[in-house]
Amino acid sequence: MTVQIRTAAAADETGWRALWDAYLAFYNVSLDPAITARTWARVLDPASPLTARLGFVDGRMQGFALHHHHASTWVMGEDCYLEDLFVADSARGHGLGRALIDDLKALAKAAGWHRLYWHTDEGNARARALYDSYAPYDGHVRYRITL
Repeated sequence: MTVQIRTAAAADETGWRALWDAYLAFYNVSLDPAITARTWARVLDPASPLTARLGFVDGRMQGFALHHHHASTWVMGEDCYLEDLFVADSARGHGLGRALIDDLKALAKAAGWHRLYWHTDEGNARARALYDSYAPYDGHVRYRITL
Protein backbone atom coordinates (compact mmCIF):
# COMPACT_ATOMS: atom_id res chain seq x y z
CA MET A 1 0.00 0.00 0.00
CA THR A 2 1.46 3.34 -1.10
CA VAL A 3 0.20 6.47 0.69
CA GLN A 4 0.66 9.94 -0.76
CA ILE A 5 -0.53 13.20 0.78
CA ARG A 6 -0.58 16.50 -1.05
CA THR A 7 -2.39 19.82 -1.27
CA ALA A 8 -5.61 19.84 -3.27
CA ALA A 9 -5.58 21.08 -6.86
CA ALA A 10 -8.44 22.10 -9.15
CA ALA A 11 -8.40 18.71 -10.89
CA ASP A 12 -9.22 17.01 -7.55
CA GLU A 13 -12.71 18.49 -7.25
CA THR A 14 -14.71 15.44 -8.37
CA GLY A 15 -12.85 13.07 -6.04
CA TRP A 16 -13.01 15.50 -3.14
CA ARG A 17 -16.74 16.06 -3.62
CA ALA A 18 -17.37 12.30 -3.48
CA LEU A 19 -15.46 12.07 -0.21
CA TRP A 20 -17.15 15.23 1.12
CA ASP A 21 -20.57 13.72 0.37
CA ALA A 22 -19.58 10.55 2.25
CA TYR A 23 -18.33 12.68 5.16
CA LEU A 24 -21.61 14.58 5.36
CA ALA A 25 -23.55 11.30 5.16
CA PHE A 26 -21.45 9.87 8.01
CA TYR A 27 -22.59 12.77 10.21
CA ASN A 28 -26.12 12.70 8.74
CA VAL A 29 -25.79 16.31 7.57
CA SER A 30 -27.20 17.91 4.48
CA LEU A 31 -25.65 21.16 3.22
CA ASP A 32 -26.82 23.55 0.58
CA PRO A 33 -24.74 22.80 -2.54
CA ALA A 34 -23.67 26.47 -2.54
CA ILE A 35 -21.84 25.88 0.76
CA THR A 36 -19.92 22.94 -0.71
CA ALA A 37 -19.07 24.99 -3.80
CA ARG A 38 -17.88 27.88 -1.62
CA THR A 39 -15.79 25.54 0.53
CA TRP A 40 -14.05 24.14 -2.55
CA ALA A 41 -13.49 27.64 -3.94
CA ARG A 42 -11.88 28.72 -0.66
CA VAL A 43 -9.67 25.62 -0.65
CA LEU A 44 -8.30 26.66 -4.05
CA ASP A 45 -8.01 30.38 -3.25
CA PRO A 46 -4.39 31.18 -2.32
CA ALA A 47 -5.62 34.15 -0.25
CA SER A 48 -7.83 31.91 1.90
CA PRO A 49 -6.41 30.28 5.04
CA LEU A 50 -8.58 27.19 4.37
CA THR A 51 -6.48 24.42 2.84
CA ALA A 52 -7.16 20.81 1.93
CA ARG A 53 -4.60 18.06 2.18
CA LEU A 54 -5.67 14.97 0.26
CA GLY A 55 -4.69 11.41 1.06
CA PHE A 56 -4.21 8.88 -1.72
CA VAL A 57 -3.82 5.13 -1.34
CA ASP A 58 -2.27 3.43 -4.35
CA GLY A 59 -3.10 6.50 -6.43
CA ARG A 60 -6.77 6.71 -5.42
CA MET A 61 -8.05 9.63 -3.31
CA GLN A 62 -9.27 8.15 -0.03
CA GLY A 63 -9.23 10.96 2.51
CA PHE A 64 -8.85 14.62 3.29
CA ALA A 65 -7.86 17.03 6.04
CA LEU A 66 -9.39 20.51 5.80
CA HIS A 67 -7.58 22.98 8.02
CA HIS A 68 -6.84 26.63 8.55
CA HIS A 69 -4.61 28.67 10.79
CA HIS A 70 -5.53 31.64 12.93
CA ALA A 71 -4.17 34.01 15.53
CA SER A 72 -4.39 32.84 19.12
CA THR A 73 -4.83 34.65 22.40
CA TRP A 74 -3.05 31.81 24.23
CA VAL A 75 0.29 31.74 22.40
CA MET A 76 2.49 34.34 20.69
CA GLY A 77 1.83 32.92 17.24
CA GLU A 78 -0.89 31.05 15.43
CA ASP A 79 -2.79 27.81 15.88
CA CYS A 80 -3.91 25.31 13.27
CA TYR A 81 -7.49 24.08 13.38
CA LEU A 82 -8.18 20.75 11.71
CA GLU A 83 -11.81 21.41 10.85
CA ASP A 84 -12.65 18.28 8.87
CA LEU A 85 -10.84 14.95 8.66
CA PHE A 86 -12.27 12.04 6.70
CA VAL A 87 -11.10 8.68 5.44
CA ALA A 88 -13.25 6.55 3.13
CA ASP A 89 -14.64 3.34 4.66
CA SER A 90 -12.54 1.21 2.32
CA ALA A 91 -9.31 2.85 3.54
CA ARG A 92 -10.00 2.91 7.29
CA GLY A 93 -7.73 0.94 9.56
CA HIS A 94 -4.72 1.23 7.24
CA GLY A 95 -3.09 4.32 8.73
CA LEU A 96 -4.36 7.01 6.36
CA GLY A 97 -6.02 9.04 9.12
CA ARG A 98 -2.78 8.95 11.11
CA ALA A 99 -0.80 9.88 7.99
CA LEU A 100 -3.06 12.89 7.38
CA ILE A 101 -2.66 14.09 10.97
CA ASP A 102 1.10 13.51 10.91
CA ASP A 103 1.33 15.41 7.63
CA LEU A 104 -0.58 18.33 9.14
CA LYS A 105 1.62 18.28 12.24
CA ALA A 106 4.70 18.54 10.04
CA LEU A 107 3.18 21.38 8.00
CA ALA A 108 2.17 23.24 11.15
CA LYS A 109 5.64 22.88 12.66
CA ALA A 110 7.26 24.06 9.43
CA ALA A 111 4.94 27.10 9.35
CA GLY A 112 5.79 27.94 12.97
CA TRP A 113 2.27 27.43 14.24
CA HIS A 114 2.13 26.61 17.93
CA ARG A 115 -0.75 24.18 18.31
CA LEU A 116 -2.87 21.81 16.25
CA TYR A 117 -6.37 21.08 17.49
CA TRP A 118 -9.68 19.59 16.38
CA HIS A 119 -13.08 18.41 17.58
CA THR A 120 -15.00 15.23 16.95
CA ASP A 121 -18.36 13.78 17.76
CA GLU A 122 -18.40 12.32 21.26
CA GLY A 123 -19.74 9.00 19.94
CA ASN A 124 -17.18 8.61 17.15
CA ALA A 125 -15.29 5.85 18.99
CA ARG A 126 -13.10 4.77 16.09
CA ALA A 127 -11.83 8.28 15.41
CA ARG A 128 -11.42 8.98 19.11
CA ALA A 129 -9.20 5.93 19.48
CA LEU A 130 -6.87 7.46 16.89
CA TYR A 131 -7.10 10.96 18.38
CA ASP A 132 -6.47 9.69 21.91
CA SER A 133 -3.14 8.32 20.69
CA TYR A 134 -2.08 11.94 20.00
CA ALA A 135 -3.44 13.75 23.03
CA PRO A 136 -5.77 12.97 25.90
CA TYR A 137 -9.30 14.32 25.99
CA ASP A 138 -8.94 17.76 27.54
CA GLY A 139 -12.39 18.08 29.08
CA HIS A 140 -13.56 20.94 26.90
CA VAL A 141 -17.13 21.04 25.67
CA ARG A 142 -18.03 22.94 22.52
CA TYR A 143 -20.99 25.31 22.31
CA ARG A 144 -22.27 26.56 18.98
CA ILE A 145 -24.77 29.30 18.25
CA THR A 146 -26.10 29.45 14.70
CA LEU A 147 -26.51 33.05 13.60
